[in-house]
Amino acid sequence: MHYTMTTPCAACPFLKKYRHAFTMRRLLEFTSGEFHCHKTGVTEDDGDDGEDFVATDDSLHCAGALIFLEKRDSPHQMMRICERLGRYDRRKLDMAAPVR
Repeated sequence: MHYTMTTPCAACPFLKKYRHAFTMRRLLEFTSGEFHCHKTGVTEDDGDDGEDFVATDDSLHCAGALIFLEKRDSPHQMMRICERLGRYDRRKLDMAAPVR
């Protein structure tokens, strides 16, 4: 997963305009670990007559989730690791984006 997105997409669940669609508890579940942008994943058969949406090696971490966590001064472990390795720069995030 890459940490190069800096602005949330228009359908990001972390945007304030979706505050009635996702509870704070659900957003915290999303951010408990890596959370890829839904536009950068693929669907796979889940074996139960449905599909799962999964990340690939080329998936991008959701910028809304990164901003959400940085606003709370609560980056997850992989964000910290990637920052130390130079693969993530929180200063590039659009902190003015309308993220909850």
